[in-house]
Amino acid sequence: MTPDPECVRSSDSVRHAARRMAELGVGSLPICGEDNRLQGVITDRDIVVKVIAADKDTRAVHVGELAQGEAVTIGADDSAEEILATMGHHQVRRLPVIDGHDLVGIVALSDVARALPDAPVGTLLEALSVDR
Repeated sequence: MTPDPECVRSSDSVRHAARRMAELGVGSLPICGEDNRLQGVITDRDIVVKVIAADKDTRAVHVGELAQGEAVTIGADDSAEEILATMGHHQVRRLPVIDGHDLVGIVALSDVARALPDAPVGTLLEALSVDR
């Protein structure tokens, strides 16, 4: 798990979020409100598909415009098996970790892979590769 992840605000421009992703070497960032509560997650794919491919200006589009519904999260005490099941069900490779209402980290598929035998991880990779 990556503890204390950096957030972007829903009012930040997509350009700002993309630059922070590049600087941090990550493919997603949590979107947090002024109260530091998780509002969603923005991914590099969101930026490419919903902004760049749609010929929108990355400086004019706000991060909050890309957040859809409630973010899929896991609890700080969830087991590796529960995390793997959540990733597979929602076809995601990264999940925000919540303790109460506080964002405490981001867990990636690679974190889970180190904690579990190869077979369940292989099954998840197959599930993530299927288009829905």
